[in-house]
Amino acid sequence: MRIVIAEDDPLLREGLALLLRAEALDVVAATADPDSFLEAVDAHRPDTAIVDVRMPPTHTDEGIRAAVEARRRQPGLAVLVLSAYVEQAFATDLLAHGSARLGYMLKERVGRVQEFLSALQRVADGGTAIDPEVVAQLLTRTRPDNRLERLSPRERDVLALMAEGLGNAAIAERLFVTDGAVHKHIRSIFAKLDLAPTDRTDRRVAAVLHYLESGGRHTA
Repeated sequence: MRIVIAEDDPLLREGLALLLRAEALDVVAATADPDSFLEAVDAHRPDTAIVDVRMPPTHTDEGIRAAVEARRRQPGLAVLVLSAYVEQAFATDLLAHGSARLGYMLKERVGRVQEFLSALQRVADGGTAIDPEVVAQLLTRTRPDNRLERLSPRERDVLALMAEGLGNAAIAERLFVTDGAVHKHIRSIFAKLDLAPTDRTDRRVAAVLHYLESGGRHTA
């Protein structure tokens, strides 16, 4: 796995590079600003990028915009975004534009090395990795949606794990049920959220996006 890092904090940037190299991963560049990051992507054609949300010069959304531009230049680039805070707009936009090879994690999670490496590998393998703390904090920030009241407690458990980026097998293992039971729950979730199959919509992504936007709560 060839990795480019974009992080303006020198300690975290170098710490990430050392951690990944210790795991025999190939860190081809560690950059401090969006322009250097994009130059490194063009020069090295990495498999994966680890990008801070807030970067110079304004420390607002430069990292996000750089990540979007990097994926435009190199379609299929896996991106794991790191943020010091839960930034709801990006967490939902992340899925609204497609969830393949994308992740969102809080920086504090980097210290939990195995969790961080697992999320990075999941994104590199084509999946989604949403920090569970991001999901948990979103639950208290957004408006309720009545459609979530249609879900059973078990279906809500399944949907919450889907929001973390877990696949069916991992959800089954977490909930101590069979793969077939998870598949049935997911089909029921799609039906109750009025998500009909279409050629243009990934129902799994749409269900998770709906969950995050509505906060995963109900008013029953």
